[in-house]
Amino acid sequence: MNEARKYIMTYEGVKKLEQELEHLKTVRRKDITEKIKVALGYGDLSENSEYDEAKNEQAFVEGRILQLENMLKNASVIDESEITTDAVSVGSIVKVKDYEFDEEVEYTIVGSAEADPMEFKISNESPVGSSLVGKKVGEIIEVNVPEGVSKFEVLNIRRD
Repeated sequence: MNEARKYIMTYEGVKKLEQELEHLKTVRRKDITEKIKVALGYGDLSENSEYDEAKNEQAFVEGRILQLENMLKNASVIDESEITTDAVSVGSIVKVKDYEFDEEVEYTIVGSAEADPMEFKISNESPVGSSLVGKKVGEIIEVNVPEGVSKFEVLNIRRD
């Protein structure tokens, strides 16, 4: 039997997924049920685009609910008190010098389930994240990224 995939997450990430799950179950399900009722009132289902759209939305939401429940069931929550500042790990906030853009950037290393590049939360499984894990202040890494090779220097490691 396959062993379920473990999702490494921070406490904050678990809370965020729990809130999304609650919203989907309580608010979105009711909205979709209402849309389906209204669409059924239009009659003939064979040419009822509102009904088709509502059923597709329902399928998406139910799929997301199952996905979130699975992620939460298989979550491995990082004990934030065990995050060291000696080396980069999941839960670390790491400041790096990006040589390509000649700027300093601060990333939070998180599990894949809570990655959000727009918030500078990068997955420990991403090219940059996996290359940073285990590195210490002063180390320089080169990472193969879709645009080529990026070079980073670890400037600081901290935790929240």
